[in-house]
Amino acid sequence: MSYSRPGFHHPNLPKNALGYTAKDYEGTLSTLCAGCGHDSISAAISEACFELNIEPHKVAKLSGIGCSSKTPAYFLNNSHGFNSVHGRMPSLATGANLANRDLIYLGVSGDGDTASIGMGQFCHVIRRNLNMIYIVMNNGCYGLTKGQDSATADKGSVAKAGNVNSFDGIDLCSLAIELGATFVAQSFSGDKSQLIPILKAGMSHQGFALINVISPCVTFNNNAGSTKSYDYVREHNESVGKIDFVPLGTEITTSYAEGEVKEVTLHDGSGILLHKVRQDFDPEDKFDAMRAIYESKQKKHIITGVLYVNKNGVELNTLLNSVDTPLNQLTEKELCPGLPALEEINQSFR
Repeated sequence: MSYSRPGFHHPNLPKNALGYTAKDYEGTLSTLCAGCGHDSISAAISEACFELNIEPHKVAKLSGIGCSSKTPAYFLNNSHGFNSVHGRMPSLATGANLANRDLIYLGVSGDGDTASIGMGQFCHVIRRNLNMIYIVMNNGCYGLTKGQDSATADKGSVAKAGNVNSFDGIDLCSLAIELGATFVAQSFSGDKSQLIPILKAGMSHQGFALINVISPCVTFNNNAGSTKSYDYVREHNESVGKIDFVPLGTEITTSYAEGEVKEVTLHDGSGILLHKVRQDFDPEDKFDAMRAIYESKQKKHIITGVLYVNKNGVELNTLLNSVDTPLNQLTEKELCPGLPALEEINQSFR
């Protein structure tokens, strides 16, 4: 059986500013279960890259192990990709980023890959503020091994097999904010209108951007009693506001009354317009972001939207003062500057 997409397409498909069509951002056909939320996230990533006019070969896709980590095959066929061992995607992203800072690093992980075996790597890639987008496709279970609860499953949540989870779930968003992440957002795979602007904002952010996406597992965790099911998320979704992404070079204007819109300008000059439902919410205030998360948990709600943005963080390459040129493009002149330069370096350590 072939999982390749047909090569033909309508000759008049719309093109972006680079001349690419949406088809140029597709991957192979998905082998995930029909209706899986992960496929919706893959489609949103493709659309976000198309709308941002990103050249596919400028993206590096990295993943670990799990249903979620299969998805890089399903979008951006013409980009770079590397599938790591379980929980080790952040190490690969760090090494690749330090070797070539010209690419957009898009890490895809799951709640098991991140919150269990990969938790240590997740914590350290955050505190180093690696310039990458880290997407967690969070379904609260291990879909590849028949639906056991993961570390993000909420206490009291009921699995398809009927067992009730006895442990508090790890909240990745509050943990990321606590550890120093400079962009934190949460969304729902079934809310394309919110997810795409969030992805575009994360890709334009300079530094570590966590996007935790609740993505129901239709086979093992989409039942009554599960807090990661489609019905539960739709009924308990509490958005901090409607989100618009404003590309670089587009004038940011709004007709909303004062106090109803929060404008956040990102490093590259693009911006986010947050049409706030909660008038007192400030996504640039770490304490307000944490308070909003905890309040929603007390009400058994799932808060979505851009939760926190820190524009003053220093990403890892800048912190280490690494070279702008990708390492594979450095010539002998840069790599072997000669004896005087070596002597100067040695003198600096004496």
